[in-house]
Amino acid sequence: MTRYLLSRLLGLAGVLLATSFVVFSAVHLAPGDPVSFLLKGHPATPEARAAITAQYHLDDPFLTQYLKWLGGVLHGDFGRSVQFRQDVGTLIGSRLPSTTLLVGYAALLVCVLGVSAGVLAALRGGWVDRVVLVGTGITTATPPFVGALVLVSVFSVQLGWFPGPGSQGTGFGERLHHLTLPAVALAVTLTGLLARVTRSSMLDELGREHVEVARSRGVAEPAVVRRHVLRNALGPIVTVGGSMLAGLLVSTSIVETAFNVPGVGSLLVQSVTVKDFPVVQAITLLTVTGFVLVNLAVDLLAPLVDPRLSLVRRGGAA
Repeated sequence: MTRYLLSRLLGLAGVLLATSFVVFSAVHLAPGDPVSFLLKGHPATPEARAAITAQYHLDDPFLTQYLKWLGGVLHGDFGRSVQFRQDVGTLIGSRLPSTTLLVGYAALLVCVLGVSAGVLAALRGGWVDRVVLVGTGITTATPPFVGALVLVSVFSVQLGWFPGPGSQGTGFGERLHHLTLPAVALAVTLTGLLARVTRSSMLDELGREHVEVARSRGVAEPAVVRRHVLRNALGPIVTVGGSMLAGLLVSTSIVETAFNVPGVGSLLVQSVTVKDFPVVQAITLLTVTGFVLVNLAVDLLAPLVDPRLSLVRRGGAA
């Protein structure tokens, strides 16, 4: 396990290094000129443009700019925002709590509702299974921005149960109340996907021979489901569900923009619009880091959930 963890950490470092170069290159190859934004459209003398270019090191060669930026990142310095004129780390840190709470809220909804619906459909069958299949088909085909529009129109404008976009609240309870609609919009698609994965995995385990043997021996049905079905079905659920939850990090920009949530995702959209290079680079790199760390945690958790995976690895290594 130690050797496996070290190899994965080395792979993580390689992925992040390659990602940092791709992100830095892509932002600089995009059309637009950050100097023009700094001048806010006003005409300026060549001397003024040269001074701004030198201040933000835009006149350095590309590789020199990348190495300087990478060195700063390794020391926790992501540069200075072109738009807000403040440290990027401080800027992201002020918006990170909202995004973290939103992603955590949505992840909880995905896990609870998705797994519950999948288990219920597999165990009950009949009309319950058909209802779950139809419902998950609708939610899976619903993009987050469409879900956001429907939720705001129904539960905020018509019913008035939840506040509209832009409101935040003060205490923890109020913040959860204000983030309920964004969290549902963020979770709706992945909830349907996880429910279908859970249903399929449960049905596969329900048809196993050892489940029939346990039932023939008079083992109570709840014990059969808990010990022989759900436990063995958790392997695919955790593996696929972990990858789905990592996708929440990518979808936050859409939902936060739709609900006007002051988070990291909405900051990314705003920074891309105005070509704020340092902010775009930092958020993209942090998103990729979170995505890779979630997948690493899933890989480490999978053998604990399903010991058969560790046996397969040992057999393959032998």
